[in-house]
Parts: sequence; C-alpha cells; structure tokens
Amino acid sequence: MDLEEEAYNIIRRHKEGVFQNVIWKELDIDSRKCSRIIKKLLDKDLIIREVGVSNGARTYLLKAKEEVKEKYDLLLAGSLFSACTGCTGDCQPEYCGRLGEWIGNLMEEAERSKETGEIKADIEDDGDEDI
Repeated sequence: MDLEEEAYNIIRRHKEGVFQNVIWKELDIDSRKCSRIIKKLLDKDLIIREVGVSNGARTYLLKAKEEVKEKYDLLLAGSLFSACTGCTGDCQPEYCGRLGEWIGNLMEEAERSKETGEIKADIEDDGDEDI
C-alpha cells in the first residue's frame, strides 16, 4: 500500500475528521511530503479540507467525502426489481400478480432480516424500523 492510500485510509477512519499534522506524524513523513499527498487526494476529489487549529498551531482538518450510493436496492425485493417501475400496464394494484409477487418477496426479506437481526443500512438510516 502506498502512502497516498494509507493517508486516505487514516482520513476515512476518522469520521469527524483528522488534522493534517496527525497524518504526517502517523505516517512518519515530513509535513511537505504530507502536503503533496493531501493535494493529490484533493485533486482526485476524495477528501475535503478545512482550516483548523490543533494545539495552537494552524493546520487543516481533513474529512473523507461521503460516497454517493444509488438507492436502487430500495426497489429490490430479493432478486426481483419493483414490479411497477417502468410498468406501462393499465392495471389495478390490488389485482396485479407481478406487484403481489414483489410485495411477497419484500415481506420474506423483511422476515429474514428480523430473524438474523440484520436491517438494511438504508432503512436504518431513515429511522424507519418498522418493516
């Protein structure tokens, strides 16, 4: 693993951010080399940098940018994609077989999650624990 990856991993580990001087001390490199590594991470748009003060010295607070994840998994029930997505049929939802099958899979998945104690991160993040 190169120093750039190590620096990025340190930044990602500190969810609230980490001061740049901590990184160069942890990697046992000088501040100039650390600045060049941080510049590369900024150029790749992987981190954000804010001016801060640590032990009375001006430094930078570094944070990893949050990865934007697509929310397609909310449309999945097991291996079935939402029956209504892209549907052009003129049907009544209460009598749609495809929708009924999708809802059934969704309920089975919710039961499995309750049994294993696993809740999808997206559901947990929304604060909606009733499945």
